[in-house]
Amino acid sequence: MRNILFSGNEKVFDGILTCMLSILKRSSTEEPFCFYIYTMDVSRIKPEYTPVSDRQALFLEETAKKYHAGNTVVKVDVTELYEKEFAYCPNESAYCSPYTLLRLFADQVEEMPEKLLYLDVDILLNRDIALLYDIDVEGYEYAAARDHYGKYLLNPNYINAGVLLLNMEEIRKTGLLEKARELIKEKKLVFADQSAIYRSTSRKKMLPQKFNDQKFLHKHTVIRHFSKRLFYLPYPHTDNIKQWRVSDIHRVFGYYVFDDILYEYIYLKKKYENEIEVKEITNEQQ
Repeated sequence: MRNILFSGNEKVFDGILTCMLSILKRSSTEEPFCFYIYTMDVSRIKPEYTPVSDRQALFLEETAKKYHAGNTVVKVDVTELYEKEFAYCPNESAYCSPYTLLRLFADQVEEMPEKLLYLDVDILLNRDIALLYDIDVEGYEYAAARDHYGKYLLNPNYINAGVLLLNMEEIRKTGLLEKARELIKEKKLVFADQSAIYRSTSRKKMLPQKFNDQKFLHKHTVIRHFSKRLFYLPYPHTDNIKQWRVSDIHRVFGYYVFDDILYEYIYLKKKYENEIEVKEITNEQQ
């Protein structure tokens, strides 16, 4: 079993679906995947901060099983953990949503596997995930690639936490995530959980940039991470183009290598919306 971890609210459905499809379509392994989704209800912060729904999770699992009958999707509601640890903490309104903090609970959620690949939802696989997942992390807390901008602005080995190959046995030994949670509760950090993980690290394995390309796509790129980036033309500005903005992926980046993934995503998203519409009409008629 290969174990993948996502986190987010119901708004990240498009990201999870596209990323999951890219894993399934680009991987040749005959092993099944287990996709964990950490989610929560913190609508007290913003009305849209509601958890991934059971219907969304079921649709994702039905999609995954079409590729391998053993594939599963496990939704984990960590609302109680979050409210206990991070409610009203200095980083609750960080540069991104509080859902980025949920990866810090991987050592507290019961029955999590010893090897776990955390992925942000704004990611597409360009090559087989086995190239990353099969990397030996024995003796390391995790493996990660450098942050594209942080390696210049902060530290040459500053990591991007959007792709983390976690060794949970080692993490429990060193207390990495426990230390990171304490930092989140005590001090406002520029990059919240990412900075907390970096500061709490005892031993990490640095990966080549191809395992988390945040700006470019090369033939050797394994993971293309569609994080916010700087554009110089037609004038210096930042934009946050995600993979589900299919027209922009074509127009701005000129990427067509992901079309098999994105076109299936468009079909499946429409199918999901139609199912919701039919159910609503049926409920109205009853």
